Amino acid sequence: MFIYNPVPKNTKHKRIKLTQRQLGEITPAVRKQVKERSQGICEVRVKCAGSRAYEMAHLIGRGHMEWKTTADDLLHSCVDCHRWLDGTPEGIRYKRELVKLPFTEIEE
Repeated sequence: MFIYNPVPKNTKHKRIKLTQRQLGEITPAVRKQVKERSQGICEVRVKCAGSRAYEMAHLIGRGHMEWKTTADDLLHSCVDCHRWLDGTPEGIRYKRELVKLPFTEIEE
């Protein structure tokens, strides 16, 4: 005869690893560093000629990050350049090239 004897689940488990959202989160301190570095002008300058920057573009996607976002992981960009970076094969290749270089070489 079969006796039903379920084992209780451990519901008090705490997550050890940070989520992708937590890793990709841009803290106010990091946002301030990027804005000071760019001085409010687009750092990408591929689809514009130095327009006003409104968005923070991740160089490495949240799914591939193993650390919390730092100022070196971001570019301050205008809307057109950010869409180009994330939405076109050329933009994605451009980001990969930037990640290979030390960040000090990217600045002009």
